Amino acid sequence: MGIKQTLASFMKEPAYRPMDIEELIAVFDIKKNEYNAFKKTLRTMEDEGFIIRTKKDKYMIANANHEEEGLIIGSLQSHSKGFGFLIPEEEGQKDVFIPSNCINGAMNGDKISVRVTREDTKTKKREGEVVEIIERNTTRIVGVYEDSKNFGFVVSEDPRISKDVFISKKDRNGAKDGDVVTVKITKWPEENRKAEGVVTEVLGRKGDRGIDILMIIKKLGLPEEFSEKVQKYAEGISEEIDEEEYKGRRDLRDLRMVTIDGEDAKDLDDAVSIEKLSNGNFKLGVHIADVTHYVKENSPLDKEALKRATSVYLIDRVVPMLPRKLSNGICSLNPRVDRLTLTCFMEIDHKGKVVDHEIVESVIKTNERMTYKDVTKILRDNDEELIKRYDYLVDDFKMMEELCGILRNKRTKRGAIDFEIAEAKITLNDLGKPIEIKPYDREISNRMIEEFMLAANETVAEHMFGTHIPFVYRIHESPDEEKLAKFKEFVYNLGYAIQWTEEIRPKSFQEILEKVKGKNEETVVSTLLLRSMMQARYAPECSGHFGLAAQYYCHFTSPIRRYPDLQIHRIIKEYLHGEVDGTRINKLKNIVGYAAKQSSEMERKAQDAEREVDDLKKAEYMQERIGQEFEGIISSVTSFGVFVELPNTIEGLVHITDLDDDYYIFNEANLSLIGERTKKLYKLGDKVKVECVNVDITNREIFFKITQEPKREETDKDFESEGKISEVERELVEV
Repeated sequence: MGIKQTLASFMKEPAYRPMDIEELIAVFDIKKNEYNAFKKTLRTMEDEGFIIRTKKDKYMIANANHEEEGLIIGSLQSHSKGFGFLIPEEEGQKDVFIPSNCINGAMNGDKISVRVTREDTKTKKREGEVVEIIERNTTRIVGVYEDSKNFGFVVSEDPRISKDVFISKKDRNGAKDGDVVTVKITKWPEENRKAEGVVTEVLGRKGDRGIDILMIIKKLGLPEEFSEKVQKYAEGISEEIDEEEYKGRRDLRDLRMVTIDGEDAKDLDDAVSIEKLSNGNFKLGVHIADVTHYVKENSPLDKEALKRATSVYLIDRVVPMLPRKLSNGICSLNPRVDRLTLTCFMEIDHKGKVVDHEIVESVIKTNERMTYKDVTKILRDNDEELIKRYDYLVDDFKMMEELCGILRNKRTKRGAIDFEIAEAKITLNDLGKPIEIKPYDREISNRMIEEFMLAANETVAEHMFGTHIPFVYRIHESPDEEKLAKFKEFVYNLGYAIQWTEEIRPKSFQEILEKVKGKNEETVVSTLLLRSMMQARYAPECSGHFGLAAQYYCHFTSPIRRYPDLQIHRIIKEYLHGEVDGTRINKLKNIVGYAAKQSSEMERKAQDAEREVDDLKKAEYMQERIGQEFEGIISSVTSFGVFVELPNTIEGLVHITDLDDDYYIFNEANLSLIGERTKKLYKLGDKVKVECVNVDITNREIFFKITQEPKREETDKDFESEGKISEVERELVEV
């Protein structure tokens, strides 16, 4: 048995307690001349993830779970009120509640080990205490500097960091009282001592235009400005295409094609062309910017793009994956200029089947830069002015609309799930304040591009899967079983009888969505179904996409703003040139594995930023409307109240303490609140009138009170009888 295996076996022993290197040396009788090699072995095992080193420099096996001690490893998810939850690393493990007096200096996001102190076997709820802080996650915070006579402190803008950070006079670095600053933590909090830090940057004053969004960017650690090295590399890229480059590519400059994007879009990475073949089939061309021609593997640009992994869109600004010279310039498929592309041609029959395809390196020249709005006006509104202006493209748009319908029908027949959940379009004024919030319009032109991109993504994924070359796929696993069981029970209680197969298929969910279409509960059922789903992610294995009911799927169409697309373009081009040998395959395995993991993680971070900025602006919008009444729909029911969503996508809480005409009991099976005395019912999908009574900007929370009760319909009677208070619930109320 080698030293690694010996160490691992020793640390796995139930009696093992974390030891530092000196203690391990004593146990294993390591000689002086063996010290460096032993230390290197520990470091290697740590780098490989076999063991972890605690903040006290003690070593323990990674993912150790000593059940007899209740010791579990995971990350801390803090709450603004001081308590938190351990989110276990091991899949299938339940979260552990940690009271504020048991946090023991850990901060939000820290990797910790927790000893379970209480467990309810019926509810499977657990409570615990932080034993070790294995790895610190929060090294910098963003907050407001508050000055005093002999020192200062920074109050974090992140409500999950509830304790302020001490700043000595020498470490304030020019910060004045009320300044928004970033702070590097130099000493971590302990039982009776606050964290200490040094001001590294003064961002501005609270209330300055854009400072609120900048604080979120800084807090989440999103990269902003590109380094001088990256900018210099980008500046060195020619804006002219080398004549030699035309020779090895399919010349498509005479092929009629357009880009169709939002009005504000500047990074145009996809163009489409269409024609009818003599056999009646469609020939669809999806032409994607060839970003890899400019972003070479392991170049400063490539390393920075991988680090960022995605562009982040935050209402009035973009944190781009690539410098603007590329994203808005040489890589963007701007009209009437030559651009290098990777093209996927698909021959599609009238049933939506791709009967033939071809992937080629190409050079294009788009005819027009169209917007979703204008194409929709042409197709839906027959806008005479636009039809006259784009007369040579109108037949193409009609053909695209026809093909869109065919592709959509094909996806629907195989069971693809189409969620009709509105996203918010938020408009800000010159001061950065929200003046309008409404749902995004998803018109025919949006759907056309969606269908064409989906078709290209599937076609490319299936093609490359057949080559057995390492690749980055987009996968979506089957729903979480526990959440799915609750969803099944909920739709059954709503009166929808669904024939569930032993193997869960997306077609069953599609059937439900079709049944609720146009009804009060449509939004609620769609939202609840979405919550039962797993999150899609990137992976080197092709395990299919559940939501799309697709066996093969990847992201091919947005290499300007997504790293996986850029990486697979590089692989496709190498394959087309016959450059993928055994040595390259081995190297690609590591490359695609890391790219998939990094991109999935950064995608989550981008989603968090986008969601938090939206929530902030929604809270600011409603702060100006306190006292106003709105119509809404109950979108979520919890033990502490109901959430009501307004038609403009804004959601607020009616706290259970504001339902003061009775004692309300939460019926989890039916997701409803039931009055013990009055039997009054609040359930998902109910239409109500609410008044905005309060807004908490810091926590991005909006509070409503109900001013008009939901109208009970005949269909609710069965629901009400199903939702009667059980004897167990009565006992709980009495207790």
